[in-house]
Amino acid sequence: MSSIHHQREHLLSVVSAITSAVNPYRLLTERLALESSKDVLTFDGNPVSVGVQQTIELQETGKICVVGGGKAAAGFAAGLEHLFGSDRLHKHKVHGLVSVPEGCGIQLDHIEVRETRNRTHNLPTDAVVQATHEMVEQLSALKQEDLAFVLITGGASALLESPRAHISLQSLVHLTKNLSHAGVDIQTLNTIRRMTSKVKAGGLAQTCTAGKLIVLVLSDVLDDSLAVIGSGPCMPRIVEPPSAIEDILLHANIPECDRAIISEAANEYVKEHDVLSRHQINSGDWVTPKGCRVTHLTLGTNALAVEAAATASTALGYEIFSATTNTYSQTANTVGSRLATSVSIMASREATKNYPQSLLEGGEATVHVPLEHGLGGRNQHTVVAAANDILVQQKREWPAGTLIASFGTDGEDGPTSAAGGFIDLDVAKSLACQPKSLTEAISKCDSHELLKSAGGLIETGPTGTNVADIRIVLTHPTSD
Repeated sequence: MSSIHHQREHLLSVVSAITSAVNPYRLLTERLALESSKDVLTFDGNPVSVGVQQTIELQETGKICVVGGGKAAAGFAAGLEHLFGSDRLHKHKVHGLVSVPEGCGIQLDHIEVRETRNRTHNLPTDAVVQATHEMVEQLSALKQEDLAFVLITGGASALLESPRAHISLQSLVHLTKNLSHAGVDIQTLNTIRRMTSKVKAGGLAQTCTAGKLIVLVLSDVLDDSLAVIGSGPCMPRIVEPPSAIEDILLHANIPECDRAIISEAANEYVKEHDVLSRHQINSGDWVTPKGCRVTHLTLGTNALAVEAAATASTALGYEIFSATTNTYSQTANTVGSRLATSVSIMASREATKNYPQSLLEGGEATVHVPLEHGLGGRNQHTVVAAANDILVQQKREWPAGTLIASFGTDGEDGPTSAAGGFIDLDVAKSLACQPKSLTEAISKCDSHELLKSAGGLIETGPTGTNVADIRIVLTHPTSD
């Protein structure tokens, strides 16, 4: 078998190791447990507390309600049902509803998992709004002795939604589309989502009338900020600095009609913020106006995925050139060029040391989408940009023994069927024969068909998890 096919097998092995490491069911059942005769809930072996040394003891708990949303919410819900077991599920009348995208639904005994949006777009729908309304009703029907779980995972911003009264769902969808196409990063996008929604920025938690609420988090945000993940539906409302709102309103690519929506929402939002300590804001431990004590537990992150990728590539015989999570956002063009530069550095090291290397990087690139555009996603765009840098700008042949890949851990990359893309020597040769140039594909955000025809797509289907994106570079000293 040629080294090219070995590399492709290695790529698939690393991708599989990543999605397995951040599988929500696995994370929950490995990190949460019930211990002692009082059924004390523990996290990594330590009792979970809300408030001042108030442990969670199921023996003293009434009903248990589980709600939430995101691409990994179904796995978390299944993990909770497994954790509780049949007797506790009936004793505590466990019930609830989680909102997931198409392809992520599963059948559970006590918690409903409802598919509320199409897989090919990350936007709220009428079904999302209806499901969110039902969650609010369930949370607001609880009593002080009851316990609530809210499951917040990547994609929750579009799967938990209740627009403010003056904003229609259609306007909110239009606003989100415009911001995404303008290349706005996830932090800015979620800042706007917090201001335009009744359930984000602590709104969901404030509807809960139980005495205790535990938020289980799978982070798709690179700095793991609880206020940004899912737009912080169970985090306190924090007033945004006027400068931050002004920066958003002055963004060159935001239409005037959208600026008006943001401005009005910001004025309402500022009036509703909570005055809390910096520790409460950072940790997610706080008490709602209704007296519900809230705590957050983060079970998985992008850094965990990068660590799993490093372990897998080491087992395959690669020396780690670098393994990092970028906590800042860059354009896909910039990321692609940087990966191309890294390939040159790795090649110079191989010339003297003669061993295979891997570069592993977490991140989430942005793409500015023109009005007239094709089909693609940020990961496919990234690898095409890397190829363009090497083949067109540097006017070099594709380096033998080199593979560059980028994929979304959720199995999605833009409105396409692919999770991402890769380029090795065979794909690069095929690209050179395509009628559409790399430069044209980049300018029109039209990477999907180009990679598809060249055999350079990564297709995993929905993975049931989401911790942002992973970029992978594999290099060998020699190639067939």
